[in-house]
Amino acid sequence: MPEPLSQFADAVSASFLLAFPALFSIVNPVAGALIYQRVTTDRSHTDRLILARQIAVYSAIVVLVSLWVGAAVLSFFGITVSALRVAGGFVVAVRAWQMLSEPEMSEERKHEQAAPAAGNEDVAFFPLTIPFTTGPGTISVAIALGANRPPAAGAFAPYFAGVSAAALAVAVTVWMCYGAADRLVELIGHERARVVTRLSAFILLCIGTQILMSGVMDAAQLVLAQARG
Repeated sequence: MPEPLSQFADAVSASFLLAFPALFSIVNPVAGALIYQRVTTDRSHTDRLILARQIAVYSAIVVLVSLWVGAAVLSFFGITVSALRVAGGFVVAVRAWQMLSEPEMSEERKHEQAAPAAGNEDVAFFPLTIPFTTGPGTISVAIALGANRPPAAGAFAPYFAGVSAAALAVAVTVWMCYGAADRLVELIGHERARVVTRLSAFILLCIGTQILMSGVMDAAQLVLAQARG
């Protein structure tokens, strides 16, 4: 493989490995599938498969729009990339800490969000995509990842290629987990799902801290540059 293509592929892989754990942790399709199974128990298996596919498509759209446009919209209002990284990293870290320390509360909130889906017909976008699958927490993580883009112009394309691939990969896992919700309930159960939630939350906490530190370092370099100037 030519060196430029190799570097591009490495950059895409690096951004994918940053974004996928963060998005997977906050979406948590494994735990979500257990609640999805409960609120769609009155539907046929075929209907649940169709609904799972619709939710996956809508989730991909929500996350991709947040990744591509979220940071740009906030920058339009005069918010710097450093401020976005600091705020985004802080929000992600706080959300991860809540998931890590109180998984039961996260489950209850998810169940309340999905409850209106029971017995209704058109529920794929609301409430099963927003706010159940890709709620404010997921959107915040996506915006923080978008704000964490590298400053070099040449690194922009591979970074967004990687994070976009991660968003699509998470959407596929949502489709698979929700579509196989019955089997997941039998295989995993709620206690093991909480273990997965805690492990995912710890990874998300580390990623949020990394984004926060990146923003703080950028802000510090800017202050030092202005002081020297």
